[in-house]
Amino acid sequence: MRSGFPGFSAEAMKFFRALKKNNRREWFQPRKHIYEEQVKAPMLELVAAVNAEIKRFAPAHVRDPERAVYRIYRDTRFSHDKTPFKTYIAAVFTRRGFEKHAGAGYYFSVSPEEIEVAGGVYMPGAEELRAIRLHLLENHEEFGRIVRARRLRALMGELKGEQLSRVPKGFPADHPATGLVRYRQWLLWAMLDPALAATPKLFGEIVARFRAMAPFIDFLNAPLEQVRRKTAPRAFLV
Repeated sequence: MRSGFPGFSAEAMKFFRALKKNNRREWFQPRKHIYEEQVKAPMLELVAAVNAEIKRFAPAHVRDPERAVYRIYRDTRFSHDKTPFKTYIAAVFTRRGFEKHAGAGYYFSVSPEEIEVAGGVYMPGAEELRAIRLHLLENHEEFGRIVRARRLRALMGELKGEQLSRVPKGFPADHPATGLVRYRQWLLWAMLDPALAATPKLFGEIVARFRAMAPFIDFLNAPLEQVRRKTAPRAFLV
């Protein structure tokens, strides 16, 4: 598995290190062209290369690179941290027809300090939460086989995510899936050596983990697809 992506340049990582020390609009604006040329442009190239592989095992998650890559501008409205810029670049591959954080998707981010690869359901709404929990009650054995798969565990580790302290209202407390329905998020993530960012190997490391997570992502999206079909206007389902 190869692509033409050579890795991020030293200038890209240098830019982020400097931004971390000078996270101000006055510093960023005259250097925006460095971000566009050395960070965003290579990221778009990387996302396009990842798309070409995703098409083989998760075609519904292929996204326009411009829409997949997050903006560098932070939303500071509800944060104590008022620095205006992110000091990393990230992309998300949501399922076609789903809102960005409601369904299960794939994600990766790159910075000088770390590379994160992740997948799962991050911010489901109440209806999505209930659908996933009911799906787990009926199919917990299948889900267990998925998350215990040797390759998935080797590449992504254990299931993670926020959990309730008790079983949610309306769900049985003595069911084999009790531990699973207490989750509010169902996530897998792995942190990679940041040195990979400057090498062509980054592409392969991301795709290998996305491919390993495909059954996990598909399982979580199965009940959400049914929810979407019930709530979406008929015109959008044609």
